[in-house]
Amino acid sequence: QVQLVESGGGLVQPGGSLLLSCAASGTIFNADLMAWYRQAPGKQRDFVAMMSYPGFTTYAESVKGRFTLSRDNAINTLFLQMNSLKPEDTAVYYCYWKKNANENWGQGTQVTVSS
Repeated sequence: QVQLVESGGGLVQPGGSLLLSCAASGTIFNADLMAWYRQAPGKQRDFVAMMSYPGFTTYAESVKGRFTLSRDNAINTLFLQMNSLKPEDTAVYYCYWKKNANENWGQGTQVTVSS
């Protein structure tokens, strides 16, 4: 099973940008699905963006046009470039991996958008 470690979160002003990384312990190029979810305090975990095999991307309406998902197979890392950040993007962001019946989550990275 692939282990996931997120990084890149932090505090940013509205309109700013962050690049989140999800480093996997194993091969990701053949994953059925890799995705980012987020969870704000007191709310459920929501879908943000996903990449399904062999590389199709889908975004939540709330982030479409602002967030971009990409992957570097050479270093087994999934990225989420977040631009034009808004206060409502504040949440813990989680990376998710699935292949066949196996799945796993990362520990999350905090993103706070505030002036």
